[in-house]
Amino acid sequence: MKVLFIGESWTVHMIHAKGYDTFESTKYEEGATYLLESLKESGVKIDYMPSHEVQMRFPQDLKTLEQYDSIVISDIGSNTFLLQNSTFYNMKIVPNALELIRQYVESGGGLLMIGGYLSFMGIEGKANYKNTVLAEVLPIKMLDRDDRVEKPEGVSPETILEHKITTDIGEWPIFLGYNRFSAKEDATTIVKVGDDPFLVVGEYGKGKTAAFASDCAPHWGSTEFVEWDQYTPFWVRLLEQIKR
Repeated sequence: MKVLFIGESWTVHMIHAKGYDTFESTKYEEGATYLLESLKESGVKIDYMPSHEVQMRFPQDLKTLEQYDSIVISDIGSNTFLLQNSTFYNMKIVPNALELIRQYVESGGGLLMIGGYLSFMGIEGKANYKNTVLAEVLPIKMLDRDDRVEKPEGVSPETILEHKITTDIGEWPIFLGYNRFSAKEDATTIVKVGDDPFLVVGEYGKGKTAAFASDCAPHWGSTEFVEWDQYTPFWVRLLEQIKR
């Protein structure tokens, strides 16, 4: 199984104020390292494209995407796909990256979106996937606004449907937040948190899709989740279910 994993990276620019004097520092971070390493150890082949590389490196044709069994989008807003450097700075006409993903799924590929501050609608609605072609592809209906549900007290999802993805998974660990959405009528909700869908699977064209409402890593994905003995088996099963 070969997966293209996109997103889960960021740059932090800090101003340090020490009395009268200040200085600045910058650091780069990646949030999915533990997940990607655990998938690789399980035999999944991963091509990782950090957020800042999408504007330069995202494939320009469907054939390149079709080498992958599935595509994972995690914590990266739609603008990064739509405002590629060549268009934003040089007014060059290029293929719509999200339309290529739609065609990829329609022709049999798998698509998983993982929750986060820049997934689904995201913080202040900035991820904005509801107003893109992926709203047609994903198995869920997104809100018209900021869709975050912050749960600093912790919340535990519940499996409501027996499925290959959740076989012998037991009790879920706590999460510290998630994106709120509803399932489409022809989709299947496997896990819920309260009244909200937490894991939804569906189909689009010849392909399969999934939406996981919370994060694959901190902060929403708690330490208990990352250290859970079912963490790696869960992700492997999920990717197996949506693969080409």
